[in-house]
Amino acid sequence: MSINFSNTNSVWASVLVETLSRVGLKTAIACPGSRSTPLTLAFAEHEGIEAIAILDERSAAFFALGIARRTGLPVALICTSGTAGANFYPAVIEARESRVPLLILTADRPPELRECNAGQTIDQQKLYGTYPNWYSELALPSLELDTLTYLRQTTLHAWEKTLYPIPGPVHLNQPFRAPLAPLPQPAAQTLQPHFPKNFFDALSSPPPYLLSG
Repeated sequence: MSINFSNTNSVWASVLVETLSRVGLKTAIACPGSRSTPLTLAFAEHEGIEAIAILDERSAAFFALGIARRTGLPVALICTSGTAGANFYPAVIEARESRVPLLILTADRPPELRECNAGQTIDQQKLYGTYPNWYSELALPSLELDTLTYLRQTTLHAWEKTLYPIPGPVHLNQPFRAPLAPLPQPAAQTLQPHFPKNFFDALSSPPPYLLSG
């Protein structure tokens, strides 16, 4: 189990990434940026996932598309908030039309920092219109076990929707509050000895799509 208990954001991002690893994610393409720091670090720190950094979002999206087309498994595609996600749009359309599984994770500002005349911000709700197989905005990170369970189950559902009933893109929009870097927070560190050791056991059996062939 690979959970970073530095702070709330690192725990949250680690649970998301560990869930994806348990169900079969092998590759993540990250376009580094400030708001997406928790996700980027969580993917980079996970030993079971190959994390590749590509600065240009459009190039990254088509690179991810190519890997997913070759392997038949979803590839995670991560970017920061603002216009970065818009550069994924052509690849999202291609994934939909070509039936290629992609899991797009766009970091976002929290609700209180939206619609406040800040630069480099856009409305990221349903950014890709009707092209994704499924869309959801995830909750703000929390250390409550019930909310972490929600995160695990929603991440699992997103993964499954990239593959069934028809392969294609899925978009998760993830707001983060500061601190974005893994600066220590006592509440998160206190959680470590109480975090259930069997939290991911429901995901430990290989899913059917990994057993076929």
